[in-house]
Amino acid sequence: MQASQRATGAHKARSHEYSVPTLCPAMDVHPSSYYDWLNEPLSKRGKQDQQLVVHIKQYWLESGGHAGYRNFHLDLIDADISCGRDRVLRLMRSNRLRAVRGYRRPGGYYGGSVHEAAPNLLNRQSELSAPNQGWVSDITCIHTQEGFLFLAVVMDLFARNIIGCSMSIRMKDELMLDALTHCRRQPTSAVMLHCDQGSQYKSRTRKKLLETLDITPSMRRRGNCHDNAVAESFFTNLKKEKIRRL
Repeated sequence: MQASQRATGAHKARSHEYSVPTLCPAMDVHPSSYYDWLNEPLSKRGKQDQQLVVHIKQYWLESGGHAGYRNFHLDLIDADISCGRDRVLRLMRSNRLRAVRGYRRPGGYYGGSVHEAAPNLLNRQSELSAPNQGWVSDITCIHTQEGFLFLAVVMDLFARNIIGCSMSIRMKDELMLDALTHCRRQPTSAVMLHCDQGSQYKSRTRKKLLETLDITPSMRRRGNCHDNAVAESFFTNLKKEKIRRL
């Protein structure tokens, strides 16, 4: 039955190019079956799908094309519209609606060497109970019309706020040091700062600065981006929501 419906649907899509007697034998469909399918009223679920597509397209346009089916499912729930998440995904695929991604999809690395310069104190515990308990830091490359720039950020894990940032044409120690020294927070107690094992985070100058600011270093395993997933997620959203739309 489904194969017959797909064949009649393909027939309708090409009906403006070829005649019914020509297409029906090619699709292995009898002409009477095609006309019965063509005159059949849309089912109740089909009508619901058409209404849902209208809402999904509206949410997709309002998000600038960067949100995905999970967010649209939550938007439908907030609007008191009953719909399953898989149904939203199916309707988006059938209407060729997809979320804009960043520059590229991150690799699926789940291993990696153990820490060397500092222990992994965070250990993927990204949910904290108060501000200034744990910060994360990372560096990414931004593609601009005048070339590449390097962006370093410091994020508070409690509310996911960017509390310090710095940009430069070169990825040196000063890039990370500026992000820390120009931080908007001045905590009164010790803070854990989680980062990767890049050379910018292992310099002697940075170690002295962390001791001065009473910040405890924490480092992820080498070659494992999931240990610092919060910062990686921020950079992905930044690139797909802001930079790639310029």
